[in-house]
Amino acid sequence: MERVRRASHAGSWYTDNPKKLAEELDGWLRSSGLAKSPDVRGVIAPHAGYSYSGRAAAYAFGNIDPTNISRVFLLGPSHHYYTPKCALSTATVYRTPIGDLPIDLEVILELKATGKFESMDLRVDEAEHSMEMHLPYLAKVFERAPVKVVPILVGALNAENEAMYGQLLAKYMDDPKNFFSVSSDFCHWGSRFNYLFYDKKHGPIHKSIEALDKMGMDIIETGDADAFKTYLSKYENTICGRHPISVFLHIVRYCSTKIKIKFLWYEQSSHCKTMRDSSVSYASAAAKVDDA
Repeated sequence: MERVRRASHAGSWYTDNPKKLAEELDGWLRSSGLAKSPDVRGVIAPHAGYSYSGRAAAYAFGNIDPTNISRVFLLGPSHHYYTPKCALSTATVYRTPIGDLPIDLEVILELKATGKFESMDLRVDEAEHSMEMHLPYLAKVFERAPVKVVPILVGALNAENEAMYGQLLAKYMDDPKNFFSVSSDFCHWGSRFNYLFYDKKHGPIHKSIEALDKMGMDIIETGDADAFKTYLSKYENTICGRHPISVFLHIVRYCSTKIKIKFLWYEQSSHCKTMRDSSVSYASAAAKVDDA
């Protein structure tokens, strides 16, 4: 029986007009000027409304060469639903205004059989935007290459479980037919986010935020999950996809393929100058096979 996850944020977070959406995505992908690379096995990309982060996300999705990829693992943080585990979608298809993405039910069953995952209620699935904001880009990039998705909602994991899930998913990274799409925004700064870290030595607030984010991005590029954990506990940077990113770092650590993560784009929704301001940062990265 078909269970459809509706494009619940279309019409608010991004346009629900198929023609307009396709044109927007095409435009951003083109202007990113990136060459598609068969060596790219994963991306880290933002998940805000497209008017905020659509352009930034193109610097992740523009790297994808869809030719040999048949499956995309989607790792997104949970914003509204609490779970100490990872949860698997119960849908059979994810709808987008520009085409549907079927769920890989075989892999879902395989993961379920490990006993480590819970099932995600369709209501929880539709309320969550972190994975949905990647879907139109995936539908666009794979419009001529059929692909199935494996959506995994990553809960509030402890360090031990981040490593456990990373280990469990690592074998999938070793198959070049698989791809990983990791969903995260970076620093949420301002009193409305209860986060006002400011290191004055960097000058204006937005420069301090940038230095803080770049420090985290540099650590992610080293692939060191433990160093990333230390950074988060020291600075408490409000990176909402910290758990999906941590799981991904463990995947990179435990897989046999040598993978190198590189950030290609960084921006902020606005430049904070006073303590009354607020902003969200967006960063895009590609994870490539490293032959060096």
